[in-house]
Amino acid sequence: MSPLSLGPGSVRSAAEVNEEIRALWLRAGGSLSTQERAEYELLVVEWAAAIRSAVIEAA
Repeated sequence: MSPLSLGPGSVRSAAEVNEEIRALWLRAGGSLSTQERAEYELLVVEWAAAIRSAVIEAA
């Protein structure tokens, strides 16, 4: 699932996003195309937001 397909307020866990990042790298064979790089960057932003959300909830 692409981060763009999530609706407002929909948040996946950091683990779910991390799994998608790993899958992207595996599919790409370790070298990302321009399109894959853009997807990777969106996933990293989503992952960071999920991490922040988890930290805030824990506090």
